[in-house]
Order: sequence, then C-alpha cells, then structure tokens
Amino acid sequence: MAAACAVTASLTLLPLSHSGKNSFDEQVSGPGAARGVQARADDCKDPEASLPASAADGATIDRIKARGKLIAGVDQNSYQWGFRDPESATGNLEGFDIDLVRAIAKDILGDPDDVIFRAIPTNQRIAALENDKVDVVVRTMTINCARLDQVSFSTAYFQAGQQVLAPVDSKITGFDSSLAGKRVCTAEGSTAYEALEKQSFGSVFRDEHDGTDADEDLLTVPNQLDCLVRLQLGEVDAVVTDNALGAGQAAQDPAVELKGDKPFTTEYYGVATKKGANDLVARVNHVLDDYRAGGSDSPWMRSYRNWLQDGLPGITAPPAPKYRSN
Repeated sequence: MAAACAVTASLTLLPLSHSGKNSFDEQVSGPGAARGVQARADDCKDPEASLPASAADGATIDRIKARGKLIAGVDQNSYQWGFRDPESATGNLEGFDIDLVRAIAKDILGDPDDVIFRAIPTNQRIAALENDKVDVVVRTMTINCARLDQVSFSTAYFQAGQQVLAPVDSKITGFDSSLAGKRVCTAEGSTAYEALEKQSFGSVFRDEHDGTDADEDLLTVPNQLDCLVRLQLGEVDAVVTDNALGAGQAAQDPAVELKGDKPFTTEYYGVATKKGANDLVARVNHVLDDYRAGGSDSPWMRSYRNWLQDGLPGITAPPAPKYRSN
C-alpha cells in the first residue's frame, strides 16, 4: 500500500504547467455574465433539464473569444478524469473531463489547445465560477437543484452514483449498517457528504473541526483524493464517493475496492458555468450534442473506452440530454 500512496502523492503534488497545451496563470475572466435564470431550487423538479442547444455567440462567448482562451476549472488528481500521468514525458493533463474541455475549446475558439486549466478543489468549484476565476467547471460535478441556485449547468454528460470505497479485506459491505462506528471520509461540498447527513448508519463522518479548518479535519477534506490518502494511512475506515471516482482510485490502489453491488444514488455530471451565462450553457449543450453523436464511434464513446471502460465496464451510450421546454 505504501507504493500506491506514493503514486497518489505524485499525482497530487505535480504543479500545473504555465505555458503550452496546459497553461495555467492568474488571468481571470471578464466581470459579469449574461444574465438569466436557468432554474431555482424551490421550483426545481428536473434539474438535468437544461437550456436548448445553440451554436450562437453571446456576451460570455464574446469575452472568451476576445481573450483567446477558455478558462476551465478541472481536477489534476482524479485518475482517469483529470490527472497528470507521472510517467508522461510532457506531464499534460489527461482524462475524460479533459477531453470534454478540449472539445468545448475547439468549438468556441477553433483549437482544442486554447485552454487555461485551473486546478480547483472540490469545495471551491462554485466559488471559482462566482468570482470569475473560470468560465466553466468540468470536474465530475453533480447536477442538483440546490446547486442550480448558485450556478448554471449543461445537459448531463455522465451518469454516476455514490458508493463506498474501503480496503479489500474490510468487513464493510456497502452503504449499510456495516458502517456503524466506522470513520468515513468525504470531500467538503460533495454530494457524498450530503448523503451521509441524511443517513449515516451510525458512522462517524465529521469531527470537531468540521466546517472550520478543512486542513485539520481528517473526515471532511478539500479534495476528494485526500480521502484515499487517509484511507491508505489507516486514518479512516472508508470513503463515500462517486463510483466513477472510486473506480479510478481502486485502479490506482489494488488494496481498496468499491463495496456493494451498485451505487446507492443516481447522479448526473454537468458542465457548470456562472449563474445566468446562458449563451455559454447553450453553446456547451451544442458541443455535447455533437460529442454524443456517432453511436459507438462518437467522441464520447471513444473517450469512455480510452479512460473509463476498464474500471466502469458495460456503458454503451452517454446519458440522453434533457432540455427545458421554455
């Protein structure tokens, strides 16, 4: 397990490049955004329903074009989703989410490399959009009604669900009574934490530092991968996370595995934008329409086979888009 922990640390600590294909700098997007209301939590019945797809430009798109770069909030340490391969000579960001970011950049700017990647922790995804640090967040972010009060979402680009990750030899069997008395780690601001708030099965998922200093909190961490490190060090007994992320962590460390036959929730990932950036939402939905098209040879399926199929076998198509009628 020590070797696996070392690999994890290398993925976490490698810095982002400041130039070239994976540029990262302090430039921020322009102030403001095209205003509008996609949905509100108090009248939200179908959060996955997004704005109709459109290839038209708008105020937000114009700012991105004037800048010449799409600024994308991503992860750099979620294996198979957004990560740096420590064995790669270039150290470029890779993964399923990164492929999608490049498709968006190509559609808007004509070049998939016209991207500034910003690595953001789980608990800063919404703040990064609200403070104009990024144009989009493509970081395994679940669409739900509560978040629609803060950001806007594209149509769903992946279906996932919450599951328990624990050592192979653990007596934990899943999201059930076997968690009683166990220390469970989640990422701050994640839907996994919300699930435990609703039903903890007697597990311990927060400590005295919860909601204060995340660096001191063993159970609620800024980045989801921090939970795997704590699990490897024996500081926690289990992790609750998306099965999509858990499968990547199990691929990194064969001493851990997903517990239970299937996820205990159904969740959909979307591309998040600043609240009311409707022209950008519609443009991303246009990109996703093309990204899904082509059946087994679609860009979506090619990316799935390249990054996710080994850990999440059996997926034959992306989730179908849902659009609002008004």
